[in-house]
Amino acid sequence: MRDQPKTIKSWVMYDWANSAFATTIMAAVMPIYYIDAIGGTDAGWGFTQSAAGLVVALLSPLLGAIADHSNNKISFLRAFTLIGALASLLLAFPGKGDVLLASLIVIVGMIGFGAGNTFYDALLNDITSPGLREKVSARGFSMGYMGGGILLALNVVVIQKPEWFGLQDSTGGSQVSFLSVGLWWLIFSVPLLRLKQEKTAAQTSAKVGEQIRVGLSRLRETFSRIRQYPELWKFMVAYWFFFDGVNTVIVMATSYGKSIGIETGPLITALLITQFIGFPATYIFGNLAVKFGPRRMLVASQALYLVIVVLGYFMQNATHFYILAALVGLVQGGSQATARSIYSKLLPEGRAAEFNGFLTFTSRFFSFGGPLVFALVRIFTDSSRTALLAIAFFFLMGMVLLSFVNLAKGEREALQAS
Repeated sequence: MRDQPKTIKSWVMYDWANSAFATTIMAAVMPIYYIDAIGGTDAGWGFTQSAAGLVVALLSPLLGAIADHSNNKISFLRAFTLIGALASLLLAFPGKGDVLLASLIVIVGMIGFGAGNTFYDALLNDITSPGLREKVSARGFSMGYMGGGILLALNVVVIQKPEWFGLQDSTGGSQVSFLSVGLWWLIFSVPLLRLKQEKTAAQTSAKVGEQIRVGLSRLRETFSRIRQYPELWKFMVAYWFFFDGVNTVIVMATSYGKSIGIETGPLITALLITQFIGFPATYIFGNLAVKFGPRRMLVASQALYLVIVVLGYFMQNATHFYILAALVGLVQGGSQATARSIYSKLLPEGRAAEFNGFLTFTSRFFSFGGPLVFALVRIFTDSSRTALLAIAFFFLMGMVLLSFVNLAKGEREALQAS
């Protein structure tokens, strides 16, 4: 099914589908609803995110290894899409005081989202040849920004003007927004989830226990053999720093904005700005990666993140926050799409899901570093601005380490191992 326009379009639309979960539930509506309507706390929300991330990190390498052995990534993607979408629908039901229930449902939803993305990313190798991956990967992220942004914009209207839709208050609007995420995710995933992957007779007849045994065996091989691919290994280490920096900017942006006096409304508006600028910017970024080289563009994106962090140190008001949100939109999706396409080219044939699972595990395992640095600097300096400035270290390290990666050599290593 490689390089077929219909297949590529179906793959791209999945990003449109599941990004609704990232924007409405993970970033904008649910964090506020969790505190204001359910009665949770910032700490409780943080523990919920940590628990979900830990489970996804532990599951992803094993699930990836099993999916590679069975050559059945789409079946796993179907399962986790259903889990995530159903969890989104169920979030409409917890009420005041149902903090534990809400946390558990969010964790289940994030498992569906995070584990599903492991198989979605791995499918990039199956649907495209190496020369097209920058553009296709960027198209996916670009459509994700648009899809997630459109639904979030609609949900903001429902929440702020509930009477227009026959609802009593904004709480009802938030509940409707959670239902919309589940339905949106399911409906727009259908084109990709209807595809079928070819399996050998041995793979088809293998029992679940056998799949798990083989998956664990392949996982052990991954840990022991990954350093046999020096360029892949160097890129992964650079990616850990880059991912940690980007993740910290994403998860700390709202709390940082609040700490310097920006209200909730402008914070959500800033997220919408990032989404809608990210749509065309990510697509353009992918084309530039083809023209100038993916590594060069990835380094450029980290340089812009450095600028963003420095400007954030001096930020004073909502207008400044909007400007920074626009700058983030220019590079956030494009840099992640380019990193995904680079990584896909460095993987040995037949182990894409396994190695994507390994990357998910390691990047999430190390992702505590950025928020931890932010928190420690905040405590010792009593300054959120200085804490934000400290995150520049992660982008500097990512740029330096990336300069040592020889992508052409890494692609040859992957081909020789296949």
